[in-house]
Amino acid sequence: MAPYESDDTTTAGEEEPRAGRRKAARYVVPVTVMGVAAATIGLVPALADSGDPDLPDITAAQLIEKIAQSDVERLSGTVKITTDLGLPNLGGLESGLLSGATGGGDGEGGSSADPSGRLTELASGTHTLRVAADGPDRQKLSLLENAAEYSLIHNGKDVWGYDSASNEVYHATVDEADAKERSAQQPPATPKDFAEEALKAVDATTSVKVDGTAQVAGRDAYRLVVEPKQSGSTVGAVSIAVDGETGMPLKFTLTPSSGGSAVVDVGFTKVSFDRPDASTFEFTPPKGAKVTEDTEQDRGHGDFGLDEQQRGPKSEEDLAKGLDGLRMLGEGWNTVAAFDTGAGAGLPTEEEVGGDLGGFLGSLGDQVRGDFGKGTVFSTRLVNALITEDGKVYVGTVTKDALVKAAEAGK
Repeated sequence: MAPYESDDTTTAGEEEPRAGRRKAARYVVPVTVMGVAAATIGLVPALADSGDPDLPDITAAQLIEKIAQSDVERLSGTVKITTDLGLPNLGGLESGLLSGATGGGDGEGGSSADPSGRLTELASGTHTLRVAADGPDRQKLSLLENAAEYSLIHNGKDVWGYDSASNEVYHATVDEADAKERSAQQPPATPKDFAEEALKAVDATTSVKVDGTAQVAGRDAYRLVVEPKQSGSTVGAVSIAVDGETGMPLKFTLTPSSGGSAVVDVGFTKVSFDRPDASTFEFTPPKGAKVTEDTEQDRGHGDFGLDEQQRGPKSEEDLAKGLDGLRMLGEGWNTVAAFDTGAGAGLPTEEEVGGDLGGFLGSLGDQVRGDFGKGTVFSTRLVNALITEDGKVYVGTVTKDALVKAAEAGK
């Protein structure tokens, strides 16, 4: 089937995407996933599993509306997620830091079954997940490993985490509001999670079009392509395979503007919209398992045991205070977040440190100069961050050159 015409412009009678989905959300993918990104396949092969199904014509605005109106509450299936932000190999240190920062791990007071630590594993590599859902009160996500499995189960008021490798169990009792808050805190794990966040970025700086069809997990799907119109963004394109019948995203792929393999690739390899068996969500701790109870006091009302200081600011006003005046520079996909660390100084330069340590620091970032003075740019395939010599930070899904220009303009 030939690609459908672009909906970059709206003709008479066509409906533009809802205003609520046009708000800028440039950092949702890199921030909420803490770097979740990547695949080893290109954009088109990622979606074209097989066939070229013949589906009724649809505009981009209509397809976005179809996604918004999708009311799938019951499903089961297998999801493959491959992420590669292009971070340096630190010999597993980064995983330990992420786990420690979220309170996970098997150290004192922690549990290897605590979801706040385990789900950070999705931040890199290739993972296979089994997912199931039966309405808002019953969901299950299982992370399949070589010889073990980690499962996170929500069944009514109970939340269970189970790590078969260590035979450890995490248990919490939640009310409806707490369950929603916890769900919102978890990193995206399904194509729908990623698609909803990406579509918040649709605005006047965005090109959106329906680019043909594909078949994913045996389902006929439309292919929605979202691209920045501006130059300077590290985002090349976002492609979403949308189930032609239900409107549910089946596959999400984000490719960088620099080319090469995708930054995020997550999609169903198997999916069924039948109601899962009730036994899917039942769980009883195995004999001999170590059970860690997460009380309401320990959770800090849904923040996985972090105290008020560790949880950090909640509102945008508090966030601005906590980051010494968070500012947003630029517009659209080229928006850069800027704040002052309050330290009065940035990282030591390679020349200042000298020796092997100086060489190590130098290898992690690029030294740059501008109207802001001197600084270091730390780059990934998607997110770049500049730390200046006076402790200011600029970060965004923009190229290094665009980041330096934004820092100069925002000085």
